[in-house]
Amino acid sequence: MVELSGVTKDYGRFRAVSDVSLAIQPGRVTGLLGPNGAGKSTIIRMITCLLAPTQGSVSVCGFDTVTESAKARASIGYLPEFAPLYPEMTARGYLRFRAGLAGLRGKAAAAAVGRALERCWLGEVADRRISAMSKGFRQRVGLAGAILHDPRVLILDEPTTGLDPTQIRETRALLRSLALERVLLLSSHILPEVEATCDQIVIIARGVVRASGTPKDLLRASAQPGYLVLPGRLTSAEQLEQLAVAIAGLAGVSGVAADATLGAGGLRVSSTESGGDLREPIAVLAAQQGVLLTELQMLRPSLEQVFMRVIQEAA
Repeated sequence: MVELSGVTKDYGRFRAVSDVSLAIQPGRVTGLLGPNGAGKSTIIRMITCLLAPTQGSVSVCGFDTVTESAKARASIGYLPEFAPLYPEMTARGYLRFRAGLAGLRGKAAAAAVGRALERCWLGEVADRRISAMSKGFRQRVGLAGAILHDPRVLILDEPTTGLDPTQIRETRALLRSLALERVLLLSSHILPEVEATCDQIVIIARGVVRASGTPKDLLRASAQPGYLVLPGRLTSAEQLEQLAVAIAGLAGVSGVAADATLGAGGLRVSSTESGGDLREPIAVLAAQQGVLLTELQMLRPSLEQVFMRVIQEAA
């Protein structure tokens, strides 16, 4: 487990991280989100022993990152956004080099290199120079280097950068398998990818944790679903107004408004916390009003909307 307890980091008079406490558990993929300058990189650097906190403590697998940094670092596999590769090396040669840095020798090193090449789908380019690889393959070499020594904690910064859609799906499956027995923390700006990959999300802004939870919990807490109601041909403007008034009277409806972006006759309906699914009551009411609906859709908030709301509230 990775634990941050009351962690603050100051750069002179500037406070980059303020009183952050987190417990990142194994067995799930945890995503760290935030705008540029939010403090994400500072938190990652403190976890990876590159920075010492001004106040508080960070521990990795029970080892303090300041007083037991060597043991903490040995437990970590880290892939920064721009993987530190040597372009003149081949993928296999680079991984052999990384194995030596991790203290692996002989058969143990060869076995680790083979496993990393296979898990990151690098077999076909294992003996190709890194300088001749595409960005996606270079990213996979970096990931192979991070998992080479089978670390108990894996920290990845933008792990799917440069990958094509097939590789992204494969990497997503790999990350989930890697997270089963270890702590896996990733940072990314690609919100749909975070939503699809992460079991737990932490949103940080201005150095403070502003929200955390599963994607479903964050979406549920953000806002109640709204509804798009698009009637067919109406006989008059009064008929639309009557429909809007009738929908507004339904239990669980908190507001009804015309939306010009939906074309003539489009309505947006917002619901209360206890509203439940209002699609059937809206459809029945429209039929009673003699209105044929061409579209009735539930509109749920996206992770991007949750993220933007949290960031705006922190501004």
